Amino acid sequence: MKRKGTGPDGLVIVDKPEGITSHGVVAKLRWLAGTRKVGHAGTLDPMATGVLVIGVERATRLLGHLMLTAKTYEATVRLGQDTVTDDREGDVTSAADASGVTREAVDAGIAKLTGEIMQVPSKVSAIKIDGKRSYHRVREGEDFEIPARATTVHSFTVHGMRRAVAEDGTAVVDLDVTVECSSGTYIRALARDLGADLGVGGHLTALRRTKVGPYGVESARTLEQLEEKLEVLPIAEAAAAAFPRWDIDEEQAKLLSNGMKLAAPGMGVDGPIAVFDPEGRFLALVEETGGRAKPVAVFVG
Repeated sequence: MKRKGTGPDGLVIVDKPEGITSHGVVAKLRWLAGTRKVGHAGTLDPMATGVLVIGVERATRLLGHLMLTAKTYEATVRLGQDTVTDDREGDVTSAADASGVTREAVDAGIAKLTGEIMQVPSKVSAIKIDGKRSYHRVREGEDFEIPARATTVHSFTVHGMRRAVAEDGTAVVDLDVTVECSSGTYIRALARDLGADLGVGGHLTALRRTKVGPYGVESARTLEQLEEKLEVLPIAEAAAAAFPRWDIDEEQAKLLSNGMKLAAPGMGVDGPIAVFDPEGRFLALVEETGGRAKPVAVFVG
């Protein structure tokens, strides 16, 4: 039996637990909100925890734009072992003694992975190759390559470095790190590539996303909390928090609602701008193009 929705259309900021897929969280929210019109911005692997932005009803149309925003992760990288999945979920494919790895070498390796970089996603990622998910190709035993993609790592910081011994007896090094990056960056791939650069292999053992755009883990709710009370951030508040705001007058609002293009506000913004009418209603997302405000998503009319 479905529950009746308890809030307006908008965003739900979920603190995803370990062991559930992002699609599993969406299914749960569909039941809680009493609607099938639910989606998420930016997949988290089952192993990962933290901020998962869920859109309900009209707010699902914001998700594609929110996916383009910066993200922050807390993670643990294990040096000394490669795995088939580039994280602890997969079998170890190679191991090397990492006891000789120094902090200086780690910092030098991280420097190479900071800034604008070319990255090859993990083969068990959800990226599509010729219309088919990469992880499906892996499961079917296909031999294929994923082309490198441009991404930006704004910062890659080590907070702790611990020496340990893995279950197979390999001397390993665990790094506690924070990564701030653009959308489309694979933290597992950073762990893999750092290990490769150091010559010992590497994979991810823990991952927690702490921020997606303006939405932080401090404002997120667990599934248990959402079962008690479904907290939905109204779409107008969600848009105002995530995008630059442009308040227009009544006449402009009427033109926009009728599909007319407005003169650009001259904000010099690279990306969507949230448009509001004099009553504070969220009307549309627009982009400044050739002196005009080009609608990219309209939420009225």
